[in-house]
Amino acid sequence: MTLHARIGEVTERIARRSESSRGQYLERIAIAGERKPNRTKLSCSNLAHGFAACGPGDKAALRGETAPNIGIITAYNDMLSAHQPYQRYPDLIKEAARAAGGVAEVAGGVPAMCDGVTQGQGGMELSLFSRDTIAMAAGIGLSHDMFDAAVYLGICDKIVPGLLIAALTFGHLPAVFIPAGPMPSGMPNPARSKARQLYAERKISWDELLDVEAKSYHAPGTCTFYGTANSNQMLMEIMGLHIPGASFVNPDTPLRDALTRAATSRALAITAQGNEYTPVGAVIDERAIVNGVVGLHATGGSTNHTLHLVAAAKAAGIRLTWDDFADLSEVVPLLARVYPNGKADVNDFHNAGGMQYLMRELLGEGLLHEDVRTAWGSGLGGYLKTPTLGEDGGIVWNEGRTTSGDETVLRPVSDPFSPEGGLALLDGNLGRAVIKVSAVKPEHQVVEAPALIFHSQEELSDAFRAGQLERDFVAVIRFQGPKANGMPELHKLTPTLGVLQDRGYKVALLTDGRMSGASGKVPAATHVTPEAADGGPIAKLHDGDIVRVDPPRGRLHVFVDQAEFNAREAAVADLSGNEFGLGREMFRMFRANAQPAEMGAGVL
Repeated sequence: MTLHARIGEVTERIARRSESSRGQYLERIAIAGERKPNRTKLSCSNLAHGFAACGPGDKAALRGETAPNIGIITAYNDMLSAHQPYQRYPDLIKEAARAAGGVAEVAGGVPAMCDGVTQGQGGMELSLFSRDTIAMAAGIGLSHDMFDAAVYLGICDKIVPGLLIAALTFGHLPAVFIPAGPMPSGMPNPARSKARQLYAERKISWDELLDVEAKSYHAPGTCTFYGTANSNQMLMEIMGLHIPGASFVNPDTPLRDALTRAATSRALAITAQGNEYTPVGAVIDERAIVNGVVGLHATGGSTNHTLHLVAAAKAAGIRLTWDDFADLSEVVPLLARVYPNGKADVNDFHNAGGMQYLMRELLGEGLLHEDVRTAWGSGLGGYLKTPTLGEDGGIVWNEGRTTSGDETVLRPVSDPFSPEGGLALLDGNLGRAVIKVSAVKPEHQVVEAPALIFHSQEELSDAFRAGQLERDFVAVIRFQGPKANGMPELHKLTPTLGVLQDRGYKVALLTDGRMSGASGKVPAATHVTPEAADGGPIAKLHDGDIVRVDPPRGRLHVFVDQAEFNAREAAVADLSGNEFGLGREMFRMFRANAQPAEMGAGVL
């Protein structure tokens, strides 16, 4: 199929914009890649330190120049359900590496916080900051020059983007990302959402709500809704950094273990010692980045990736902008409905055909670049195979589904849920913002109503409990941007605003903060830039100003005489507090140096 004209145009535009920075990046990783294997350049003392703790066989292999060595970067901890399965992965990877004639060592661990635990709490202010911390921690692990390739064990929220930034910074090394998979389906996500709304209305008790939540989040594995964590897995596969079909196989199953062994073998096969050298800096080019954006639109993925993909692309010398997201959204149809975009979960998506069916449909319409390099060693067409377990415990590769197993979850391009993508860009006299429209019913997408100004989500919750929000309004939660308080997610507001929408009011959220990747049924214009702490227009809004949030037209507007509005003094907030102790101190550097949201919102 011929590449869609818009896909080609946007890709070429990104390439032209990035010509200088991408050229410098490729030159840098080419120079780094000339020293192979890097450990042979170490002094005897350096090298001896590098294998001192290894067993005799691994030690002998690392003394030579032929056995490739994999560095394992792990985000394991056993508080995160998604990362708990990684506990035994290092041993599994080491065994698989030895069987394939190589070695594997744990190069380092990275912090991995759970946004589900910190939602609405002080720790959430460290969430976005953790992405850059993860990238730096992974870079420290790889800095020893002991490794010929790296595998990355991470799944959730900021963790995969941080690992990807680190991988691209060490772009001369081949990279394979190894997921652990989603937990089995528990209580359906819509039932959990309903329980949260009932609790917000004080119609069920805390114990009753906790019982519902515990039946939803009930086992090792990724949460089953389509938030940032599962958007991460989609991205790693569609951008060619997983092995095919790896994203959504459940943890602690024979097939999952076989996929991990296969990923290890593949990482060894693509080192510079062999004939298929595939540095990750060559895999992630303009075409791969565009494929990632297309995947986000086609699945209604997390708005967080309008930050993370920009930052990761920059690490590879590629300049991605929100305008690129917007232009691609116009031609990429929405093919998947996974909660909060629908009632199904990611297990239903996988069973309906999953990534293989999705990519087949998009490739067939020319909406993806097939001619890309991947860790699997093929173009993207190689990712249309689906893995099953063979009699010998190895993987048998079969053709993926050619028809959807459930068109309420996954549809063909010929009959999409929507002709446009799940994410939209808003622009107007209040600045720019992004919004996830795939979860919002058409009749709720456009809201024109008076603004109600809050400087925290707690203020809005207090107003709701006091009965002050029984009306149409646009909730403006400002001073939540990267320079204000670390740009926390405001997902705690979703049940409250959902209750008011269900009562018949026209409500929307406008914020320079973030919403969870599970942004729900209420229209939420997020990541507003310039942010309030930078004196952006959002800081000039007053209670009662009429604001229009209009995704179909891509508009974000306040109806105030422009001269009067320009003359207003921007509100200020006291950002010097230390309410949460160490957390505030830890991200002071981040807050002072954070870039605007549309430039990635980080310090790297």
